[in-house]
Amino acid sequence: MKTGFKRATAPLALFMLAASLSACEESNGGSNSKKLTVWMYPVIADPKAGAAYWDGIEKAFEKAQPGTSLTIEQQPWENRDQKIATAFGGGKGPDVVLLTPDQIPQFSASGAIGPVDGALKESIGKFLPATTDAMKQNGRIYGAPIYQTVTTTIYNRKLLAAAGITTPPATWDEIKAAAPKLKQNGVALLDYSASNEASLNLNFYPLLWQAGGSVFTKDGKKVAFNAPEGVEALTFLTDLYKAGSVPKSSMTNTNLLADQALGKQQAAMGYSVVLSDADLAAKTWGPENVLVGGPLRGPAKEVAFGIPGALSINAKSKNTAGAENFLAFMTQPQQIKSLGRASGYFSPRTDVTVPSESPYAKQYQAALANVFPGEPNPAARRLMGLLAPEVQAALTGRKSPKEALDAAAKAADDLLARRR
Repeated sequence: MKTGFKRATAPLALFMLAASLSACEESNGGSNSKKLTVWMYPVIADPKAGAAYWDGIEKAFEKAQPGTSLTIEQQPWENRDQKIATAFGGGKGPDVVLLTPDQIPQFSASGAIGPVDGALKESIGKFLPATTDAMKQNGRIYGAPIYQTVTTTIYNRKLLAAAGITTPPATWDEIKAAAPKLKQNGVALLDYSASNEASLNLNFYPLLWQAGGSVFTKDGKKVAFNAPEGVEALTFLTDLYKAGSVPKSSMTNTNLLADQALGKQQAAMGYSVVLSDADLAAKTWGPENVLVGGPLRGPAKEVAFGIPGALSINAKSKNTAGAENFLAFMTQPQQIKSLGRASGYFSPRTDVTVPSESPYAKQYQAALANVFPGEPNPAARRLMGLLAPEVQAALTGRKSPKEALDAAAKAADDLLARRR
């Protein structure tokens, strides 16, 4: 990369697009002196592997687009919203930046990023609908998906068998029926992450969606999580907690498996688990004890949370055509597959499957059929800070589920009103 890392040889597949992208060069005005800067984040966990991969992407794209100078700058996840907003606000941001759905409303509303429909014109019908829908605002797409995450349910087969449970509970009713049997063995059924630092997209929101509820009203001007569906979801959770079927350690869990009840075999299942944690469980429990199922089904639907990572274009870029070319390059099957292999994430395209050595990859791939990216809103992250403590209050019995959700809704609606 052009960031001080030693260049690595690009994978052969990255060069196969040189010919197919020659047409894109025309839309770039045939320039021989175009510079392009991309802000990338650690989607590849190993820093050395990440540096080598993006270095290869630079070389492959420059080969496909003669005269273009591409620089992919690695940025940290920490404080990324503030850094991006400051850069865009000062007119010094990159030409292209990696964003997730919760960031799209903020930056599209402020005019910091522009639509990317043009870059996807050749491939728009080949993405998972939920993936592109997550990047839409007012009917336009503001991010070109390059990878997709997904969560699903995993079970500890040994703990279930010890309690005489032969069919893993896949619905709320089945969880209610199985919980007392595990409790008799001194084991919690369902692990949960109730820490204020945990993402609600990985704990309470999936239950809300499974009940048929939503975080926001359709117009996004108010919240809807305190509707009957939300009360039903929180009541389901608090009843399990009070019965000892959700471990008390959940109060400090921050969406982790390791060193928490599920990882330590003190709980029999988790419903928002990523593939890497399923692989970790196999190492700690023994692969014979890991069972991966479909997304949990509530009273209304079966939902798995997962989000795409997408490339967005700076509205003030001086090389918009080059930026569009890069998005078209990165959303081609060869790049989707190679990035998926390097990162461990899944394909956002319906016609591309990322090869994986994990024995559980097929189950996670199947869960993509029920993936939901959440409800993007400019106030979404601040709202989590208002709702999470109230969920804790309901779990500990300081408030009823209805009281807790109403209190959070009042504060959240005040926040949304101030933003209008």
